[in-house]
Amino acid sequence: MVRTGGASVAAGPTLAVVAREAGVSVPTASKVVNGREDVAPETRRRVTEALDRLGYVRRPRFDAAKTPGLVDLVVHSLDSSWSGAVLHGVEAAAHDAGLEVVVSAGLTRTRGGRPERGWLDKLIARGSSGVLFNLAELTASQYAWLEQHRVPFVMIDPVLDPPPGVVSVGAANWQGGVLATEHLLALGHERIGVIAGHQRKMCSTARVAGYRSALASAGVRHRPEYVLHAGFDEGLARRRMLELLDLPEPPTAVFVCSDRMSLGVYEALAERGLSVPDGMSVVGFDDLPEARWIAPALTTIRQPLSEMAATALHLLVRMMDGERPESTRTELSTRLVERASTAGPRGLSR
Repeated sequence: MVRTGGASVAAGPTLAVVAREAGVSVPTASKVVNGREDVAPETRRRVTEALDRLGYVRRPRFDAAKTPGLVDLVVHSLDSSWSGAVLHGVEAAAHDAGLEVVVSAGLTRTRGGRPERGWLDKLIARGSSGVLFNLAELTASQYAWLEQHRVPFVMIDPVLDPPPGVVSVGAANWQGGVLATEHLLALGHERIGVIAGHQRKMCSTARVAGYRSALASAGVRHRPEYVLHAGFDEGLARRRMLELLDLPEPPTAVFVCSDRMSLGVYEALAERGLSVPDGMSVVGFDDLPEARWIAPALTTIRQPLSEMAATALHLLVRMMDGERPESTRTELSTRLVERASTAGPRGLSR
């Protein structure tokens, strides 16, 4: 029996069982488990599927206490200024702590859509002492794998509400939604639309909840048709803005739940001959470099991405030392950064 999280579970299958299931030799199965490259792609696929199907648990080959200088950072992607801010925060904090960081872009998935085991196995093979996950969506089996191997980890801005006991760091998204909406209300807007991210993501639902709370506090009627979702996609945000403009009574201002989506909103407004902020006031969220580059510069809600990443690294170091944080959820404050994209309502010129 293997004990994990206070409960006993049956030990998993041996490597010999996995090899038999995949129709390969034990040495070949071992190569796949250890991340060796000298295995044919089709053979690797069969072994990987057998590992997942049978629930094989690779036993750790390292003593974290002997290799305290290495941590992993798994980011959603490497092609965005968001990731750059997170990397900057982790790198600076890791340097101060005397740690090395290995960066992986995303959780690779098989053709069937299931997460591959490769990054987990490589984590063990290189002797990392802990992991930071940024915008990652882990499966129940991956959470169990990390717990079974006693690998400390911290979630940075988790996509979904993590299981009880999982340590995470994020921004005060509800507060940000309130700040964005209160700013527009103070300018005199009452017809305020929202272009949100994913309906099921924590940050998106919290920002929309903050928007609704601010409207309610101001005694302004909430209009369901003013709330649209664009999945944090720039092109889809453009289409959603056009849908808002086509309403019988379109909004005079819009709260866009990411700076990247605001680029699509600007594009839609330009297509309709509307200027910012005279034809439409726009507030974004994130305060990425893009917010300063576009014209007019974007009023936005700043979430402290680098600080979030650094805080997560500090928490991970404590966990690697055997400590347990007092709270599993840490939220850093957001704030309004006022630029040139908002003004009082002046009506929509068609």
